[in-house]
Amino acid sequence: MTGISPAAEAVTAYIGIGANLGDASGQVQRAILQLGKLPDTSLDAQSSLFCTAPLDAGGGDYTNAVARIKTRLSAHALLQGLQQIEQDFGRQRPYPNAPRTLDLDLLLYGQSTFADAVLTVPHPRMTQRAFVLIPLLQLDPFIVIPKQGPAHQFAPQVADQAIRKI
Repeated sequence: MTGISPAAEAVTAYIGIGANLGDASGQVQRAILQLGKLPDTSLDAQSSLFCTAPLDAGGGDYTNAVARIKTRLSAHALLQGLQQIEQDFGRQRPYPNAPRTLDLDLLLYGQSTFADAVLTVPHPRMTQRAFVLIPLLQLDPFIVIPKQGPAHQFAPQVADQAIRKI
């Protein structure tokens, strides 16, 4: 995997993690460990695990978490690493929003904001999903989403989405 970030220092990135097939909790926990094994990357912190009903997706309840990493990988190289971990966990994409063994989303990459054909940062729907916002706020209650503002301001908009700590 190529694509070391041009920054001399590591970038803080946040990864959304979810699964609802097989041993979902175990897969989420193992995936968190795999994040720290990516090249030029270390696991900095992880949220609790949360159980949520599917949102715009099929299948049973999801196990979700958010991890904070430090990485020297570029955002696109990090995305490639996340997709490889998903494949290693048997991720298949038979149709949009299909149930999954593992889903890894790059939520935030430092203070960067960009969108291209492959990647949009910040993740475009992160402010609309309790399964992202609640674990993210657990890791950093004062986190600011670039060009959108403090993440906590979006919590009331997702208050009707059921989420419980496992």
